[in-house]
Amino acid sequence: MNSATDSDAKEDSLGDTPKDAAQGVKQARGTSSSKASSTEPSRAAIFLDREMSQIAFNWRVLAQAEDKSIPLLERLKYLCIVGSNLDEFFEVRVASLLAQNTIDGELVQHPAFLSTLKRISSECHQLTERQYELLNQEILPQLSKKGVHLLRHSERNDAQRAWVKSYFEREVRPLLTPIGLDPAHPFPQVVNKSLNFIVSLAGKDAFGRGTAIAIVKAPRVLPRIIKLPDELSVDGQSFCLLSSVIHSHIADLFNGRDVINYSQFRVTRDSDLWVDEEEVKNLRQALQGELQTRQFGAAVRLEVAKNCPEDLSRFLLEQFSLDQDRLYPVDGPVNMVRLSEIVDHVKQPSLRFPPFSAKAIGKYSHTDIFTLLRKQDILLHHPFQPFQTVIDFIRSASLDPNVVAIKQTIYRTGMNSDLMESLITAARLGKEVTVIVELMARFDEEANINWADKLQRAGAQVVYGVVGLKTHAKLALVIRREEAGVLRHYAHLGTGNYHPSTTRFYTDFGLLTAHPGIAAEVNEVFIHLTGLTKPKKLEYLWLAPFALQPQIIKAIRNEARIAREGRPGRIIAKMNALLDESVIRALYAASADGVKIDLIIRGACALRPGVPGLSENIRVRSIIGRFLEHSRIYYFRNDLAHDVHLASADWMNRNLFRRIEVAFPVLEKSLKKRIISEGLDPYLKDNVNAWVLGSDGQYERKKARSKQASFCAQQYLMQQLGSLSASEDE
Repeated sequence: MNSATDSDAKEDSLGDTPKDAAQGVKQARGTSSSKASSTEPSRAAIFLDREMSQIAFNWRVLAQAEDKSIPLLERLKYLCIVGSNLDEFFEVRVASLLAQNTIDGELVQHPAFLSTLKRISSECHQLTERQYELLNQEILPQLSKKGVHLLRHSERNDAQRAWVKSYFEREVRPLLTPIGLDPAHPFPQVVNKSLNFIVSLAGKDAFGRGTAIAIVKAPRVLPRIIKLPDELSVDGQSFCLLSSVIHSHIADLFNGRDVINYSQFRVTRDSDLWVDEEEVKNLRQALQGELQTRQFGAAVRLEVAKNCPEDLSRFLLEQFSLDQDRLYPVDGPVNMVRLSEIVDHVKQPSLRFPPFSAKAIGKYSHTDIFTLLRKQDILLHHPFQPFQTVIDFIRSASLDPNVVAIKQTIYRTGMNSDLMESLITAARLGKEVTVIVELMARFDEEANINWADKLQRAGAQVVYGVVGLKTHAKLALVIRREEAGVLRHYAHLGTGNYHPSTTRFYTDFGLLTAHPGIAAEVNEVFIHLTGLTKPKKLEYLWLAPFALQPQIIKAIRNEARIAREGRPGRIIAKMNALLDESVIRALYAASADGVKIDLIIRGACALRPGVPGLSENIRVRSIIGRFLEHSRIYYFRNDLAHDVHLASADWMNRNLFRRIEVAFPVLEKSLKKRIISEGLDPYLKDNVNAWVLGSDGQYERKKARSKQASFCAQQYLMQQLGSLSASEDE
């Protein structure tokens, strides 16, 4: 597993070492003397490469698929997750790099940029190759021994072949439209990530011409995984791929012609949406139009079957204007993500993780939640505690005659949502409902547009945040008229999305509170976002893009000051990614002053830990487990004040300056202790799912020492907070 060593795709990372990075400690601490600047090392010496770090994350996910202690279907699921992650990496990150370095349709031939592309290509090819090795050599054969069979044409018996042929004639062939290429039939538009076939033909067509190439598109309405009837499966369940069905009968589509060669293929395209937000009058309408063209963005990757003839792959590369480095021959389906459909079909418990469900929080279930919140805050730790409490909070507000207004941000919520239905109900009952819907939530744009339309029809006030900034903050506010006619505010603030499905496998924290200061400031944020006013000075909330980064750096520098004065300085932070250079430099400076820093960074990390003189007091680890680690926690010891902030924001430039984000304090001591004991300490003890980052950018899996007991943070939390029984845990 390799990781290169810079934080910018435009910088060449080769030639510098962590030793050189020690020279940058004065710059990290803010020294600006001419001598210091003349000896400042390259950025590659003090920052790790973003793209390589992101790819390294996928190697860690792939390690889960390699782990023989994990049930087989879960291992298959991890393979699919890697496939999905790589799709998005190419659709967004690689596409962005190419777009930034393209002039008049030609790639800039800058050595550093080309070197970056080469490193990305090398890593992604290795990763993809290992994916399919695992699929073909371990996971599919072992699933077959357990009675789950994915059958190629050569592995199907006569009865199975007869059924597949009947299925092809009945369900598939009527929907296929083979296109023979000639001047009247040019190469067709190929949809992003769709399944297609290229066919090489011999002989003459019906009109006496020698058209040599045809394209067949697989209709998207057809399932990619087809389950054979149970009576055709002797010892379990049998499946076949749609691609295999079409392969087996592709010659039937070209009557009178000889099929010489053929291959499945899939092209990945640039999928980032772009609208000129200063020019459009209606962002929703403009975005709806842009969604139609997303499927046909610039091509960035071509996948073909491993046995695809060179002339056919070369022809496809020319059609999509791609070079050889962006060709990915694969030994299996070109879209591995679709294999997750097998997981949905197979019900064998032994092939899955032991069942787990969040334990109901009994003391809240039959209590007026508003009465309870006036007495205490409620801290929820998902998925170990149910998200249903949040849904009930909004539902209670929608039906409560004393509630006069509900305000909420929506980033991701899914196509079906009880929470959104409650907001619609509230609007229909005459409450003032304001919803800030982020239309540019990547890959959730269509769902959000649909909800925005339904909410408006119900009478809710829907706004789309601030032009040019994504509204990523997770906030809900309920305003209730209570005794003596006084309006009281109740708020929910979270680290994750209002998406009931993802809360079952993302780890996140949420805080329900009636704290007058915090709840009032949540209302100020809503007024700021809807009225586009300058936000008031906030005492409790750290709001991006105005104050979040300065407040983070201020808290880091405060720990450095404490350490310089001879007292313990301590920082623990947990998030998805750490890329912002100003924050990293502040952490380097704090480390040099003696602050002990632990960072739990699931994904990309540009900080080099453990470099003498620069970051020797910083440790970085990544946790990859059953659940996706998603919570953002900032802890500063602050002379035993134990400041704890939860946030929607990672320490990335985009979160700190190009999004509306909120970090919020946890004030009750008991809840602070819970966050530390549930959200931080177990992850620092983990020696099962933890990977430790070295100063060279390499990750090494943490293992229990010879006499040390194994400890898995997520397993511990399931046992402590959830309903995973001892027998299920074995």
